Amino acid sequence: ANARELRSLCFTISKLPEIKDVLSCAKSKLLVEINNNIDSLIDIETLIDAAIVEEPPISVKEGSIIKHGYDSEIDLLRGDMSSGRDIMAEMERKEKEKTGIPKLKIGYNRVFGYFIEVSNSFKNKVPADYIRKQTLSNCERYITMELKEIEGRVLGAKDRAVQLEYELFCEIRKKVADNLNRIQKTAKAIAKLDVLLSFAITSYENRYIKPIVNNTDKIVLKDSRHPVVEALTQESLFVPNDVVLDTNENMISVITGPNMAGKSTYMRQVAIIVLMTQIGCFVPASYAEVGVVESIFTRVGASDDLASGQSTFMVEMMEVATILKEATQNSLVILDEIGRGTSTYDGLSIAWAVAEYMSDKEKCGAKTLFATHYHELIGLEQKINAHRHHAGTGRKNELSHRQSKEHCLRIVADFSVDLNFH
Repeated sequence: ANARELRSLCFTISKLPEIKDVLSCAKSKLLVEINNNIDSLIDIETLIDAAIVEEPPISVKEGSIIKHGYDSEIDLLRGDMSSGRDIMAEMERKEKEKTGIPKLKIGYNRVFGYFIEVSNSFKNKVPADYIRKQTLSNCERYITMELKEIEGRVLGAKDRAVQLEYELFCEIRKKVADNLNRIQKTAKAIAKLDVLLSFAITSYENRYIKPIVNNTDKIVLKDSRHPVVEALTQESLFVPNDVVLDTNENMISVITGPNMAGKSTYMRQVAIIVLMTQIGCFVPASYAEVGVVESIFTRVGASDDLASGQSTFMVEMMEVATILKEATQNSLVILDEIGRGTSTYDGLSIAWAVAEYMSDKEKCGAKTLFATHYHELIGLEQKINAHRHHAGTGRKNELSHRQSKEHCLRIVADFSVDLNFH
């Protein structure tokens, strides 16, 4: 850490007493715990504030870090440096009088140290004891033995002061670092408080409600809204929607409609509300009952990976294959227009096979929202219901199950295959 970062830490610590004072009134078990984990760190603040100047430089090896009054030796050396500047000013005045050169001046740079500069128009007045050090286009620079002696005293004080400041800064930094566990424990408590405050402000300003969280398989939302879209369309009213999902009669919702009708927004808002619920935030709805899900899978949008030789369609198929492999009855799956990247017939076949596979409890059975332009998929409802009604009635159904899975996996792996769904 440099000096500026220590000052930032000091500024943050200065706010902790006020935060603890506000939290002292809280009755919530979590807020009480957070308050107990916030260390006021007054000793750290006192140390940094007493030692480090308000606006230190970025570098810690060039001085101007330690406050006046913190260390007597540094103050003494700074006095020598200050008087050295006065000595240089007095010497410049005397040299002007002695030589009769009105524009003579004493300057300094890191290469040559202190020097006497005389413009070319007065070179003929330069005394014999001046030693020429550098020639420029419009002037000459000189040194004298007296100037070098004074320089030794002034620069010696500066170098010593800079070195001592760096050593003191390292000591202060180590004292702060020795309290790292206290600082990090407080930082984690403040981070939790920051998240809760963000949740509270967002929920209050946007009229969110407290969801019911349980271990059922249900997701029931009334008047649900997409939090981001709603915030970006404040000039127009966001149209709320209801949602009912479970792993029985409402396992899969097939959503159809024209482009820009809100299919993707509807599905995404369900996933976002489930996520918001499980991170402990209120949600945009008038009523929400959310059974905990173990994972959320999405296949949304279009992208390719040409560097790996994968087209947009191939990327989609790889992602769908991952979902089919990983999703369980405790998952929420969002599928947006599966199969749109190929021919209508193959695309419909893929969409149908995936939806049929997802609806089978023995294979997957995840709560699924499925957006599509293939209106033929509405025929799934009768087929799936009939399939459930006759489940376990013989070899024919078992073969149908296996063939459906084979169709699904084969078409994902080889999208040129010609499948015929009846």
